[in-house]
Amino acid sequence: MNTPHVVVVMGVAGTGKTTIGPLLAARLGVPYAEGDDFHPPANIAKMSAGTPLTDADRGPWLDAIGDWARGRAGLGGVVSCSALKRSYRDRLRAAAPGVVFVHLTGDRALIEDRMSHRKGHFMPTALLDSQFATLQPLQADEAGAGVDVSGSPEEITERAAAALDSLPEPIQ
Repeated sequence: MNTPHVVVVMGVAGTGKTTIGPLLAARLGVPYAEGDDFHPPANIAKMSAGTPLTDADRGPWLDAIGDWARGRAGLGGVVSCSALKRSYRDRLRAAAPGVVFVHLTGDRALIEDRMSHRKGHFMPTALLDSQFATLQPLQADEAGAGVDVSGSPEEITERAAAALDSLPEPIQ
């Protein structure tokens, strides 16, 4: 990989996007952006209250992430974003055509256990079912790779970096 990818670390809540994202960015030598920081306050209030976001709620959030990704084209970067639906990923690709996805995947029981041990995060475990119900995994025609979240953060990061190494050069 000569030109750094702009990578979206995606998956349901609790898969480790906020843990793996910065580790992967450091491994690749590019900046990291926390996807949750792009949410407007109304979205955070809704999720904190246990209410799933609607597609309309997610629109401005996805656009802000897409703008960041477009600004990193040719430079590389890593951003976390659940990107649960194909339409969300299409919206990100429309803003930043060269973006690739690392889909963090895992057993629901493992993810729920990890979520139950998090401190200070606005996403309650109660929303995990809605996350899995919404999830549309990466399709064969989408640039990216699935990475299992079992093991240590370092092991997951190495698997993600290896998966990215096998991808074609990004579109500029």
